[in-house]
Amino acid sequence: MDDFPTIDGIETGSQSAPVWCYMHDLFAAHDPGPMHPENPGRMAAVGAGVRRVAGLRVVAAPAAPVEALERVHDPRYLEWVRGVCERGGGHLDADTVVGPRSFDAAVRACGGTIAAVDAVLAGDVGAAFVAGRPPGHHAERALAMGFCIVNQAAVGAAHARAGGVDRVAILDWDVHHGNGTQAIFWDDPAVLYVSLHQFGWGFYPGTGAAAERGGDAAVGATLNLPLAVGTQQAEYLEAFRGAALPALADHRPQLVLVSSGFDAHRADPLGSLGLGEDAFATMTREVAGVGAPQVHVLEGGYDPHALEVSVAAVLEALVDGAS
Repeated sequence: MDDFPTIDGIETGSQSAPVWCYMHDLFAAHDPGPMHPENPGRMAAVGAGVRRVAGLRVVAAPAAPVEALERVHDPRYLEWVRGVCERGGGHLDADTVVGPRSFDAAVRACGGTIAAVDAVLAGDVGAAFVAGRPPGHHAERALAMGFCIVNQAAVGAAHARAGGVDRVAILDWDVHHGNGTQAIFWDDPAVLYVSLHQFGWGFYPGTGAAAERGGDAAVGATLNLPLAVGTQQAEYLEAFRGAALPALADHRPQLVLVSSGFDAHRADPLGSLGLGEDAFATMTREVAGVGAPQVHVLEGGYDPHALEVSVAAVLEALVDGAS
């Protein structure tokens, strides 16, 4: 690919590519420490996955404007996290550790999500993948937890709604329930939140029971599909096809945001589900049948090889569907 700049050595490709992937060197600058599962080595795995796939344009993720973050997060909370990072970092809770560049990375992850949403809604590209760190779906309006400090999927959904999109769906297939995303849109019937996740025996974060269906103003706009420890791929896909996919179709979204975590892979050290990388590709292809553009936002995934091949599988499915 001649005459295109690179991001961390990855050629950016042609603007006419059917899928755009948003990346930034800051995503590797968020560093909770070498022993933390959510460490910068994850970006090397993601980059290797991106390199496996033709038909991509890699785009530098811009910074999100503060007003976009404040649609879903308390301004005082954002200033607190920014301040901790500016003072050198530290623990925001027992599991969530930030360094000097962590807030900047999260702002770029949100900016990439916003840019991706704008690009697919404008028809500039068929689908997009945002390879951002830190992950976001556990972050609540004023609470960091589960490695997450700013909820980029929620920021993207709120941005779309502010731009006039009537109905948005968020599909979360990370092995952990996205308590933050659920809480942010609990009372919003315009944003459907669907989550398939491991549940029970004290598995983190402990939320996501099937009875959690939304607030009084939005009953049914939350669909949790809790899965037992050891659930294998066939049973998982049965739940996806039998409940998640029909719910997405019934909502008739104009945009589908996918909290694309890969820790439900059978090799992941933090989960106990039995998916292969082909399952993520299958779900990506089948979500396309809903008829709305997809924006995938990176969440978990802590085995390097499983993360690499799963990212590649999703990107290949997006390219095939958008070509």
